[in-house]
Amino acid sequence: MSYQVIARKWRPKTFAEMAGQEHVLRAIINALDNDRLHHAFLFTGTRGVGKTTIARILAKSLNCETGVSSKPCGQCSACTEIDEGRFIDLIEVDAASRTKVEDTRELLDNVQYAPTRGRYKVYLIDEVHMLSTHSFNALLKTLEEPPPHVKFLLATTDPQRLPVTILSRCLQFNLKRLPLNLITGHLSTVLSAEKIGFDQPSLSLLAHSADGSMRDALSLLDQAIAYGGGKLDVAEVREMLGTIDQHYVMTLLRHLSDKNGEALLQEVDTLAQQSPDFGGVLAAMISVLHQIALVQAVPKALGDDVPDRDEIVALAAKMTAEDSQLFYQIALLGRRDLGLAPEPRSGFEMVLLRMLAFQPASAAAPKPSSSAGGARSTSALASAPAATGVRTSTATPSAKQAVAAPAPAAPASHEWGEVVAALNLRGAVRSLAVNSSLVERTDTTITLLLDTVHAHLRNDKFEARFEEALQQYFDRKLKLVMTVGAPQIETPASQQVRVAGERKQTALEAIEADPNVQSLKEAFGAKVMPESVNPVE
Repeated sequence: MSYQVIARKWRPKTFAEMAGQEHVLRAIINALDNDRLHHAFLFTGTRGVGKTTIARILAKSLNCETGVSSKPCGQCSACTEIDEGRFIDLIEVDAASRTKVEDTRELLDNVQYAPTRGRYKVYLIDEVHMLSTHSFNALLKTLEEPPPHVKFLLATTDPQRLPVTILSRCLQFNLKRLPLNLITGHLSTVLSAEKIGFDQPSLSLLAHSADGSMRDALSLLDQAIAYGGGKLDVAEVREMLGTIDQHYVMTLLRHLSDKNGEALLQEVDTLAQQSPDFGGVLAAMISVLHQIALVQAVPKALGDDVPDRDEIVALAAKMTAEDSQLFYQIALLGRRDLGLAPEPRSGFEMVLLRMLAFQPASAAAPKPSSSAGGARSTSALASAPAATGVRTSTATPSAKQAVAAPAPAAPASHEWGEVVAALNLRGAVRSLAVNSSLVERTDTTITLLLDTVHAHLRNDKFEARFEEALQQYFDRKLKLVMTVGAPQIETPASQQVRVAGERKQTALEAIEADPNVQSLKEAFGAKVMPESVNPVE
């Protein structure tokens, strides 16, 4: 007897054998058991999630010789013939190969005739979105009012391409991508029944590669069994799938966390000897960084069955939340742009070097130091960290001069700007803060002057949130007093505009002084367009 592939051998024959899609099965089972059957069903979802399987079980339930129910006997001639794909009253149509209107009309010509053997004549049209516009038009009237002995079961991976007139005539069921734990559980059941040895990491790799499709998982399982000579081993499965050893990913992330550039590049060199898909390596890093972020936010969010769970938890404890978020974002963008690099390895190295070059600023402002009167000192105010999201190794000349200058008796502008940045405010509350200048600060009060132009920002709710943020920053009870007028000193917003202008002017002067630019101006009469100049960090 010829070998039957696992995906076909383990194809569910009843609703009870289905893995997942409970939200769809519940509706269909209730409809069958309560005799409330619609004449047209539309099953949507990605490949391998059970669209055609559910449709065939539904056809069996409708035509089982024991009667219409959600539990077909599986023994009568109708059930066995449907399972074997030779039931004459189940007409399966591949719409991808029968797109012409003539094919649809030929199909519909036979709708009026009673079923030959079964109780219902069932039309199962797969990939129905491939039909032409004329074919849909020919189908419309019959689909809306078919003869009582006809049921239409439509399946598609792309429901967006179906005319709304078709959608409105069907009961629509959206099948979900199957989660990893459900796929691994089903694979474990299959292997145990087949008496084939396996380890859990192998199943996790197969489930991940299946990308939500049970059929793909079973097909990969068949391939893995053949590759491993009748058993599953994680090293062999990884080799078959062409996936990178997770050890490399963990080591790279560990070096990133340690800010060890030399060790990081050495590990890339070791990895390159395996001729990996660097895009796949970035994808694996993104997946691990997601798991690290989960652990950092909700420690119990990571299940015990996750491969390399202990290493992930250790990295989560070692890496700051800001680092994991930044690394995730850089890896995500780097993977998108990897194809633009001259060659994959250099693009991959640049992504890692970018992770090293940009470090998130501390999210938490330091606690205020206390002087004799309990007030925060001017020097402590000036040293407050700016929560700008990304810190570079360079600073603008104006910023350096401001920090180096002796602190005046009254609070400097630049000091108040650093405090506002450290508050990490958002939206209208931030606008209120950056457009205010610091007038006075005592042990119990902070007095601010809001620029008249932005007086409309005053709002009791916004000021209360602003006051609360200031109290948390200075770690004391403070009252916020706001007045409106023309500021005598820079607000953080006006300071930002000034610094940006200075940086642009510096960049423009550097370009004008460049020997190559001067040569172009002399030879071709070229000129620099100031509006096109943007300083880089």
